[in-house]
Amino acid sequence: LRTRDRQRKLISTLDAALRRIEEGDYGPCEATGEPISLKRLDARPIATLSLEAQERHERREKVHRDD
Repeated sequence: LRTRDRQRKLISTLDAALRRIEEGDYGPCEATGEPISLKRLDARPIATLSLEAQERHERREKVHRDD
């Protein structure tokens, strides 16, 4: 069940990325509006945050999780 749930979430994320491509909104960071590097998009085509924004997000998540 966990594997199927992960696959369903991945399919949803891929669909969202394809929608952004179709709408011409693929590539900018959702947090900053700056372009996501091509290197990051090559490595993770479904990325919605730049590397820096993703790192900030993960640090914030970790702090809240440790509370």
